[in-house]
Amino acid sequence: MKRGFSFSVTVVVSAIVFIYFCTVFVFIDRWFGLMTSPGIMNAVAFTGVAFMCVLNYAYAILADPGRVPSSFMPDIEDPEVPIHEIKRKGGDLRFCQKCSCFKPPRAHHCRVCKRCILRMDHHCNWINNCVGHANYKVFFVFVVYAVIACIYSLILLVGSLTNNSQNDKQHSADTFRIAYVISGLLLVPLSVALSVLLGWHIYLILQNKTTIEYHEGVRAMWLAEKGGTVYKHPYDIGAYENLTTVLGPSIFCWICPFSRHIGNGLRFRTAYDRVSTSSTSK
Repeated sequence: MKRGFSFSVTVVVSAIVFIYFCTVFVFIDRWFGLMTSPGIMNAVAFTGVAFMCVLNYAYAILADPGRVPSSFMPDIEDPEVPIHEIKRKGGDLRFCQKCSCFKPPRAHHCRVCKRCILRMDHHCNWINNCVGHANYKVFFVFVVYAVIACIYSLILLVGSLTNNSQNDKQHSADTFRIAYVISGLLLVPLSVALSVLLGWHIYLILQNKTTIEYHEGVRAMWLAEKGGTVYKHPYDIGAYENLTTVLGPSIFCWICPFSRHIGNGLRFRTAYDRVSTSSTSK
């Protein structure tokens, strides 16, 4: 998939570079001094967080979110596949007219990328890419590190301002006023917006839903209540197992940009798997 220049990505990269240099060479330097032990420790810690943030951001941009194999064909007689997603009308297996292929469970066609994406969550302009099966974890981990970096930088900004107001003269404070103002205008809304985004995706992961499935589930719940039944998301297999499905089986790898555990994206464990397993054991 060829992608050209992205203004949104340029804005994000510029903001990251600006915040990093202001944090290290203005906030930390003016609060602790870069050559002091606290200054070095904070500079190294913030650089580590910033590096992981950039690494995951780059991976989310460059990674293919998940391509449907051209040879994919749903096997309706396979006993190991307990459910098959169908169209809303007609009862036929999901088929993409634009890609001329069947769509696996949880796959959706992206109008921007112009192809079907496995376990598509949404198309994100800020990474100029879809968030799907293969890059969802790194996108989530990027948001985690971005929240940590923004809050860390904001704490250093406030601490630096407090220290400067007590010790610096007016002329010295005026020299860096623009950096403080611009950083504050960036960090406060970014910290709030990214924290909300992080909370939203934590909720989705715990429910094993994508953003698309959440909105589809709202309608499904309404239709179920109208018909006197109870709707349950079929891919919700329990909070902890939902977490390991997305982030990996080892808790020590949850904040690392590795996604070797995710499988091929053509089949996902469901709540029906447990039902069929328990009934078989009986």
